[in-house]
Amino acid sequence: MVHALREACRVLKGDGLLIDLRPAPVHRHVGISENGTYVKVGVMREFLSDDRSANGAVAEMINSRRLRLKMRTRFECIRTMDQLSDFKARLDELVQLGKGSSHDWLLRRMKETLASRASDQTSRRRKIIMRGPMDLRVLIKTE
Repeated sequence: MVHALREACRVLKGDGLLIDLRPAPVHRHVGISENGTYVKVGVMREFLSDDRSANGAVAEMINSRRLRLKMRTRFECIRTMDQLSDFKARLDELVQLGKGSSHDWLLRRMKETLASRASDQTSRRRKIIMRGPMDLRVLIKTE
């Protein structure tokens, strides 16, 4: 990532802005939203080493004074899924991207929770929720 940041600095004009938007290195929470109520089902166990390395690369560029931090904020990102198949697809995608190992245990727990809360009237309003913070940094080229 340091190489990518150096290349970004090379092509940026003086005082150019670099926007860094990535998931925070925090494990996501998964649950069910139903009738305005959130029920936590579990916490994912993603691999966070890439995220921590990326944060280190940004810090290195700031410490070397190639970039200056103009603004930073953290906000919650909520991914909403209608079907269990959507949730499974997202879990499979994380494994394929090398961001985590199998979360079959979490898929089983979600199935059990959905089954225990089954009701024809609420099933249409029930959503599977994956939530976790996003980090946004605005950086300015200083060279």
